[in-house]
Amino acid sequence: MRHPPIRPPFGLIALIGGAWRGIFGGDVEFEAACREIAAAVEEKALPLVNTLEGAELIDPMAVHSETKRLDQVAEEAVVEYLVDNQFCRTLISEECGRIEIGGEKGTVFLDPIDGTFNALNGIPFYALSIAYAEGGRVIRGFVRDLANGETFFAERGVGAFLDGAPIRTSVTHQLDQAAMSIYGRKFDPANVMSLGRTIRRWRLLGASALELCYVGAGRLDGFIDLRGTLRVTDAAAGMLVCTEAGGFVSDRDGQDLHFPEEVRIGRCLVATNGPLHRKVIEYLR
Repeated sequence: MRHPPIRPPFGLIALIGGAWRGIFGGDVEFEAACREIAAAVEEKALPLVNTLEGAELIDPMAVHSETKRLDQVAEEAVVEYLVDNQFCRTLISEECGRIEIGGEKGTVFLDPIDGTFNALNGIPFYALSIAYAEGGRVIRGFVRDLANGETFFAERGVGAFLDGAPIRTSVTHQLDQAAMSIYGRKFDPANVMSLGRTIRRWRLLGASALELCYVGAGRLDGFIDLRGTLRVTDAAAGMLVCTEAGGFVSDRDGQDLHFPEEVRIGRCLVATNGPLHRKVIEYLR
């Protein structure tokens, strides 16, 4: 069932916490700035979606994965805005790695196109993901569904929202009634097959930031990635949306999840609506 639950206690995510303060003098709100960034990405990058030009390989020696022209154009649009507005001190991005922006404080974790394969193959499930952190703690997150126009936003201690309306995780309590997105290692699927046989619906949607937001919105009951390749740029904003909506996020053992500020290093992640979390962890052991 998809009814708003009582909010479970927050505290599983070591990466998330604290209180945000206005950037560059407090005159521009984070969400408003992110909407301007999203508009720039949509203007400059979306014409490359599902095109051969967008799929052109730009840098086979990129920081972590091959960079396509679509990724490059989207990232350049974001970086231009961050630099012009001194948005943060440091940017950690999917494509370019670490860049010093020049602002007074704060770190932005960016995935300019989460779900590049989907975008380049006409599959309408890909997003812009932006998280803002201070002192190693993510305190605001923004995920724009670039295919469908939805905007997810979260602020630590305030809540999570979809197009301005509060969202909550589902109240599903039984695994045999659950719908989950589950990723296992391609050549070692055993660790997820037992869980996959138990849940009602198994989905692979291909954009982790959005999938985490879907857990927050009650559209999925869980998102599980055991490949060990999920990076802070993939997950930071979506994790905050999920937890602020009432969900739980941990590592595969149910412990606090810590991401390094480094796009070369991946982690495993388990995100659920809350009531299912302990049951999922037990299945993964």
